[in-house]
Amino acid sequence: MIVGLDTQLAVGTATGAGVYERDLAGALREAGVDVRELRAPWLDPWRFDRRVLWDQTLLPLAAARSGATLLHAAGGTMPLLHTLPVVVTVHDLAWLRVQAHTRAYARWYFGGLQTRAYRSAAAVVCDSHFSAGEYTELVDARATPAVVYPGVDARFGGLARVPDDQPFALVVGTVEARKNLMVLIEALPAIPQLRIVAVGPHTPYADAVRARAAELAVTDRLALRGYVSRAELDDLYARASCALIPSRYEGFGYALAEALCAGLPAIAARSSSLVEVAGDAAPLVDPGDVAGWVDAIRALLADRDRAGRDAASRRAANVARFAWPSAANAMIGVYARVAR
Repeated sequence: MIVGLDTQLAVGTATGAGVYERDLAGALREAGVDVRELRAPWLDPWRFDRRVLWDQTLLPLAAARSGATLLHAAGGTMPLLHTLPVVVTVHDLAWLRVQAHTRAYARWYFGGLQTRAYRSAAAVVCDSHFSAGEYTELVDARATPAVVYPGVDARFGGLARVPDDQPFALVVGTVEARKNLMVLIEALPAIPQLRIVAVGPHTPYADAVRARAAELAVTDRLALRGYVSRAELDDLYARASCALIPSRYEGFGYALAEALCAGLPAIAARSSSLVEVAGDAAPLVDPGDVAGWVDAIRALLADRDRAGRDAASRRAANVARFAWPSAANAMIGVYARVAR
């Protein structure tokens, strides 16, 4: 079995699916799988036209030439025409649920066209039971997607936590509407001792966040840092008082899983996959409930030591739950079924 693995989204500033592709490749190799990474380093994966060119032309050609026996389309999109059996990871169905504000051609490609392509896959893998349920509801009611939790980089389990004396909350993820950073801006005036540090690429939604922060006179307590290096991110996880994950829709929720593995107290939205990823390890708040976020954050900050101890006591269990070796073994099982 030789796996041609699409790792195009790991080119450049990898986030979300790109991190998944990069780390899955490493975990599969550690498990003894012959992995042929398929990517074009010269091609910007974040330009729409380049993404379509890669998905529909360059990827199937690279797969056919790689000597692989199956293609794993790990970035959430797959070619319509292919010569190899395809395993596709469907990270979420956000394009059919919460992306109505985006451009019509993007909704057509990532939503309608890809859902038709998924039906030709030899196997569908989802990042959570929530996403698997979304798939059967929105794409194919007869399908039985495999659920394989992504792994979290082992380095998070080894981070030494040394929280700053002055509290700040860490928010990790692209600054876009569905990530719902605005609810935390609305909560900030009622929590004067708190700063928010948000890291991740910006979209036009970041301008709306800045404007609202200015209206509420909390600009000095908000840092939109953009994309940061791995060393900077690790430092923030080590020093933050808590992680806040207010997203309205997540197929998995890397930011929450990473916080749990780092032993960082977290508060998450009661939405989508975040409920199952949190389990009993983090309190949940309705994503639009500003007062609820204020109360939950105040309660955590009122006894930061206890919150830290509780997060630390659950750390080992969460590291085991989101271990890449386990994810790789589950994925190998999917490959084996396709090969048979």
